[in-house]
Amino acid sequence: MGEQPNPNRAVYDFIQRELDSVPHLEALLLLWNSRSRGWTVPEMGQALYVNDGFAREILNSLARRHLAVRKDPELFEYNGSPEVDPVVAALDTEYRRNLVRISRFIHSKASPGVREFADAFRFKKDRE
Repeated sequence: MGEQPNPNRAVYDFIQRELDSVPHLEALLLLWNSRSRGWTVPEMGQALYVNDGFAREILNSLARRHLAVRKDPELFEYNGSPEVDPVVAALDTEYRRNLVRISRFIHSKASPGVREFADAFRFKKDRE
């Protein structure tokens, strides 16, 4: 895995823990920056330039991590919390300033399959 390239450790720790790909990050930031409304799967797919199936997988992944909430099968919103909101705000700023650095960091991480395997061994309390 890549070394953390920035002193904003909380942002890079969050990326390491919660985001599998650049489209995951961009979907989260789209949800964050439009907290007053929800996103349908097709809207998210169009915004990310991916098909609806992949957009649905990304949104479902964010929902499993409690970063998004599903309002109905095709509508998702940002799922804010006092613990996560400051980190996502910092992530939004950091991504605008260092898009290439963050993209490279994400690409240097272990694959999602490896992470899912490791997550299977986490204690239930760690997931809540």
